[in-house]
Amino acid sequence: MSEDRKAVARYTTAARINHWITAGSLILLALSGMALFHPSLFFLTNLFGGGQATRAIHPWIGVVLAISFLGLFFRFVTLNFWNRDDTIWMKNLGKVINDKEEGMPEVGKYNAGQKLVFWGQSILILLLFGSGIVLWDVYFEDYTTVDQKRLSAVIHALCAIGAILIWIVHVYAAIWVKGTLRAMTRGSVTRGWSWKHHRKWFRQEVEKP
Repeated sequence: MSEDRKAVARYTTAARINHWITAGSLILLALSGMALFHPSLFFLTNLFGGGQATRAIHPWIGVVLAISFLGLFFRFVTLNFWNRDDTIWMKNLGKVINDKEEGMPEVGKYNAGQKLVFWGQSILILLLFGSGIVLWDVYFEDYTTVDQKRLSAVIHALCAIGAILIWIVHVYAAIWVKGTLRAMTRGSVTRGWSWKHHRKWFRQEVEKP
């Protein structure tokens, strides 16, 4: 049997494009945001054409991220609702890390860790967008106060740090769990990977007419 026939479709082309636009936007925002955050990182503005260009580009990339992530949110929100099995999965996280998942509740398309990433980023990106609007003086200076800007700057910085940390965990997990990256590059995963890590979802896919 060929490798393609053994594969299980996991993501459509549209979903993968949506994902990579979101990922690319987040990386560009992290780099441009850090460049503007502290003088020691100002050299990063060279990636965007200098300080003035970076300040102009950063919020527009934020708009792209917000729109792109909104697409991901509505694509996957129903698959990321928390349930009792997710709580059990989290309580037995040590077994997952030690590759001893047998005997645990079968996992659907997303495990508890992936759901936490989804909801964590959803909340943080919403806060980043809201605080970013307050800080975007080119268009909204007349509608906000100095105190609102100060508070928004703190919220924006803290949420950015949180979003970057979650992104790092997300990427590390995708690399650590062998076979995961293939889902977002080819759109499919092997049957063995599906059975081991997302057995409930695998059964549902196999039983489709």
